[in-house]
Amino acid sequence: MSNVFHRLPRQKLPVVVSGRGIELLDSEGKRYLDASGGAAVSCLGHSHPRVVHAIQQQLEHIAYAHTSFFTNEPAEQLAATLAQAAPGDLNHVFFVSSGSEAVEASLKLARQYFVERGELGRRHFIARRQSYHGNTLGALAIGGNAGRREPFLPLLVPAHHVSPCYAYREQGDSESDVQYAERLAAELDAKIVGLGPETVAAFVAETVVGATAGALAPVGDYLKRIRAVCDRHGVLLILDEVMSGMGRTGHLFACAEDQITPDIIAIAKGLGAGYQPIGAMIASKRIYETICSGSGFFQHGHTYVAHVAACAGALAVQRVIQEENLLSNVLARGEQLRWALREKFSSHPNVGDIRGRGLFVGVEFVQDRDSKAPFDPQRKVYAQLKASGMQQGLLTYPSGGTIDGVHGDHVLLAPPFICTAQDIERIVERFGQAVHAVLPDTLSRR
Repeated sequence: MSNVFHRLPRQKLPVVVSGRGIELLDSEGKRYLDASGGAAVSCLGHSHPRVVHAIQQQLEHIAYAHTSFFTNEPAEQLAATLAQAAPGDLNHVFFVSSGSEAVEASLKLARQYFVERGELGRRHFIARRQSYHGNTLGALAIGGNAGRREPFLPLLVPAHHVSPCYAYREQGDSESDVQYAERLAAELDAKIVGLGPETVAAFVAETVVGATAGALAPVGDYLKRIRAVCDRHGVLLILDEVMSGMGRTGHLFACAEDQITPDIIAIAKGLGAGYQPIGAMIASKRIYETICSGSGFFQHGHTYVAHVAACAGALAVQRVIQEENLLSNVLARGEQLRWALREKFSSHPNVGDIRGRGLFVGVEFVQDRDSKAPFDPQRKVYAQLKASGMQQGLLTYPSGGTIDGVHGDHVLLAPPFICTAQDIERIVERFGQAVHAVLPDTLSRR
């Protein structure tokens, strides 16, 4: 019996022993294609020699020193690298150890920013339904994942939610992308006005929605319209790119494709590629200078803020992405992956939608393709697909509750940036086998 408190304590998991490139090996000798990078984390695959060497080299000098006493060279260099690449005036980086922590830091900074400005009434945060921003209490409070929120509702601070940008299910048949984006922006505007603009601190959104709804990308100029609404009311825009950022969509910052700049951005998974735990919040010059000219103290922190070895590893990851031109590969392989999936499942009655950007792809499954009716949640199709994939030697990242927190099934595919065309072919072939084992065409029409 394991003494590890696993998230699924009754489930016996295989023991991973090694990884190389896009493959993992368990203790029984079985190999798996890592088609999801864990939770869209391992963007450089496993055991990348440059990253491993950078961490080893750093450990020979210093692994940890508390940031109340020292700064460190890897943190300074990594912050400079991110500030140079980030859009607009996002140029001050606060390092943490996870995506949830990055979101928590963003929320607290937004509140402190308004406190320092004397706008003490700005206390409300607005986010979207079918979003996910982390599992710590603050991040969970603003998230729109009903299933994850429900057990902890008595502990969560109040938050407000508007509709997701979910074109497959919520855009009208006769509604253009422009009209749909305008309708969603108007909904946010009405929510802010209803609460009172002087009481709203920030709107929080994933640039491309990740695990909760399966790679939902914004439609048309949706984010530009959202940015305009926030500006009109003096509300901060916080973008959560914990999963979609750091190259996952083919752009180092996913919002660059939408040509907007938030006031604060949260990043994590692709920042360090899983080699060390690390995340970051990047704030605008305006927010940073407000703190500096006011109290001069950001009232937030953790023991492992700007951890030296973690920053060294992340710096190596970012250098590999840039020097090996991996963003171009993400765009090319992502286009190949979506095309191959659409070709594979063009007539499958249970594949409703294939969507995403770059190597960030969601496949939504339905009971009936024409009506888009979901499967009975008790069937747990998403869990069956995960198990079937593992039997085929394929790792994917499925989830249930895609539509409303209860109904809907999807699988997220987020292969490493180093994937070759042949790797994509292998992933699609095994995924097709895994889907057929759970949803064979002859049975799925019943």
